[in-house]
Amino acid sequence: MADLKEEIRVRFAPSPTGPLHIGGVRTALFNYLFARANGGKMVLRIEDTDQTRFVPGAEDYIKESLDWCGINIDEGPDNPGEFAPYRQSERKDTYRQYADQMLESGNAYYAFDTPEELDAMRERLKAARIPNPQYNSVTRETMRNSLTLPEDEVKQLLDSGEPYVIRIKIPRKEEVRIEDMVRGWVMVQSETLDDKILLKSDGMPTYHLANVVDDHMMKITHVIRGEEWLPSAPLHFLIYKFLGWEAPRFAHLPLILKPDGNGKLSKRDGDKLGFPVFPIDWTDAKSGEFSSGFREKGFFPEAVVNFLALLGWSPGNNEEIFSMQDLINKFTIERVGKAGTKFDFDKAKWFNQHYLREQDDTALLEYLKADLNNEGLRYDEGSLGKIVDLLKERAVFPSDFLDQGRFFFERPKAYDEKVIRKKWNEKNASILSSFLQSLDKLDPWNAESIKAGLERSAEAEGSGVGAIMQLLRVCITGQPAGADLMITLDILGVDEVKERLTNALENLKVMEL
Repeated sequence: MADLKEEIRVRFAPSPTGPLHIGGVRTALFNYLFARANGGKMVLRIEDTDQTRFVPGAEDYIKESLDWCGINIDEGPDNPGEFAPYRQSERKDTYRQYADQMLESGNAYYAFDTPEELDAMRERLKAARIPNPQYNSVTRETMRNSLTLPEDEVKQLLDSGEPYVIRIKIPRKEEVRIEDMVRGWVMVQSETLDDKILLKSDGMPTYHLANVVDDHMMKITHVIRGEEWLPSAPLHFLIYKFLGWEAPRFAHLPLILKPDGNGKLSKRDGDKLGFPVFPIDWTDAKSGEFSSGFREKGFFPEAVVNFLALLGWSPGNNEEIFSMQDLINKFTIERVGKAGTKFDFDKAKWFNQHYLREQDDTALLEYLKADLNNEGLRYDEGSLGKIVDLLKERAVFPSDFLDQGRFFFERPKAYDEKVIRKKWNEKNASILSSFLQSLDKLDPWNAESIKAGLERSAEAEGSGVGAIMQLLRVCITGQPAGADLMITLDILGVDEVKERLTNALENLKVMEL
């Protein structure tokens, strides 16, 4: 629990520049858990200051994704509180005064450099073999800005409407010290920082100014965000200092890594590697590019939340299954690790299998019925419950009930050739023929009597039931493996089993394998 007297307020502040990456969902989740664990509030703020990268539909996608995961927002664009509005584009007039305040205090300056002048500066630094060319405390002395130009010339340029930006004036030699809740003390020398732009030439603030101003005005007490923002933390800390504000507590979450641990999991890794990295499906309105989501792949939101919570956080023991309320009860920032954590899709599926088994059979039956209806497949309503019960232990996704049990609704069109080549012989064919002739005599028709009948047919040929079981499965389902075969035969019913076995024996004899 956070040891602070004021109300805990956190924010999730995505940019509507595309779909919400699963790493962003993890960040939102950790903010939500921290807020709820400490009786605080969760704010959603849309950081859309970069209008050139705005993507239609992205904001709605973000909100739908959070809603699907059960991350409930206390304040945001759709449920504004006292700090509205919650879109930065609607707060444009807010930021200029703080840029002016930093100008007046000498902690910011006007820069009139053209793109060509900036390119020339970078080329000079590259030619001098200076790595990572920056507009900083050294190079600013050679550029066209209010620090190098006479005051009357600066006034003339401003009055004439000359394009400019406002840059922060980073101190030349100063140690910036930040206590991070995950990483401990982070210390950076100011000479390694560049004079970032605070206000762009179009009057819009950059992320750096806008997020600091908004966090202060919205009384955000804790900024919990991804590790990729750690290099920006010293800059943000200085903006707080220059504006005379107390900075919030920072916590930079570890990276989510590719499955092999080689680098950060990117937006393009998912479909390339065969798994989703977005919460829900996304189609880009501009390019038409499609990206698959966890929801449409058949994941339950509870499984995704459980999976994401353990990507960077540990309960301190071997527990793995947590409901959202369990997570709220146990979550602490102190148990968030520093090291990156691998994205293990097999583990995500394991969680989904667990939560599928927790589902009521009636709900699972409805999934199966929906899939059957979508494909126009006929079915006996009375047998669906038995099919769900049979396949439940093997299923990972709701779609698996039809994928793994399609043979219940369609007779096999082909038989697994490997099994046929290995198991089909005169003796086994005789066993199956004998078993076929005995089916009408099995009473009652259930798994136990079916197995007993098969055993008798096998024993009559001097064989065991194990030698014939896989071949019988292929004859009935076309597949080499699956759920309990005797229960499968029971569900199919005597007439259907007779028909399928008759067809298989005739087809396999014709094949002469």
